[in-house]
Amino acid sequence: MYIVVTGAAGFIGSNIVKALSERGEHEVLAVDDLKEGDKFVNLVDSDIADYLDKDDFLRELGNGAFDGSLAAISHQGACSDTTETDGRYMMQNNYRYSRELFEFCVDEQIPYVYASSAAVYGAGPQFREEPKLEAPLNVYGYSKYLFDQYVRRNWSERSSQVVGLRYFNVYGQREQHKGRMASVAFHFFHQYRAHGKVKLFEGSGGYGNGEQRRDFVSVEDAVAVNLYFLDHPRQSGIFNVGTGAAQSFNDVAVATVNACRRHANQAPIKLIEMQQQGIIEYVPFPPELGGKYQSYTQADTTALRGAGYAAPFLTVEEGVGGYIETLLARASV
Repeated sequence: MYIVVTGAAGFIGSNIVKALSERGEHEVLAVDDLKEGDKFVNLVDSDIADYLDKDDFLRELGNGAFDGSLAAISHQGACSDTTETDGRYMMQNNYRYSRELFEFCVDEQIPYVYASSAAVYGAGPQFREEPKLEAPLNVYGYSKYLFDQYVRRNWSERSSQVVGLRYFNVYGQREQHKGRMASVAFHFFHQYRAHGKVKLFEGSGGYGNGEQRRDFVSVEDAVAVNLYFLDHPRQSGIFNVGTGAAQSFNDVAVATVNACRRHANQAPIKLIEMQQQGIIEYVPFPPELGGKYQSYTQADTTALRGAGYAAPFLTVEEGVGGYIETLLARASV
């Protein structure tokens, strides 16, 4: 019996595949679209049973090739580009794809854990899993919102576990292929290594320079939540995946720079010193993001904790610091 991971060569998907492999779960069917061939590196250190292109997987799924042979589906595959304007592509890739897998899992009575997003909440300011608080700002957020709504409308059809995970700002290993959509920690690291400084947005949304605040969550924690629900198939629902504590972009920059300084045997310095030394530079807020940008997010984790997930989440200082150390170790090889 296969565990299917879609988006298996992507950021969160490949980390889930790796975690399953590390705990001896070798009957993993990896599903992805490798038009961006460089993503293959995210799978080379994992033991998988088979790989299928997304389109081949959907075709075989529809033909009945997997009837009775799947143990669960972890659906991480999606277009996650929040600036994508092709709504037709976004809805096909994120909404219709998710629906087909939902309907298969309902028919087969197998667990279905899928990736939603904090983008469904839009400008906030409350981030609790309630429809009245959801107002996406872009078509990416809408595609995730619409599928969550579909799940809610069809909740009574559910015959086994269905879990939607609303990821907040995830950062960590195996995101190098994401380009401009990689985390700010990833970009800050490469900016600092190349130029000795990092660039943040000037103030927006009532926040000062670099003080826009997000719920930054490590990919290790995002994976741990996924595994928790796969291990507890009686738990269902839509849940936020975040630390529950918003931190500023300045905090991420400071954690990144100081991790690099430690690696170079230099003492850590504070935000004000980085600003005075020009290590942190503030650039104008892009006008094209006006009305489409979340200046503040903070997960309400009440539902997640109520479902029994009790593990602590890494802070920016802990998680980003460890991530940068990993990037530095790889850069020095």
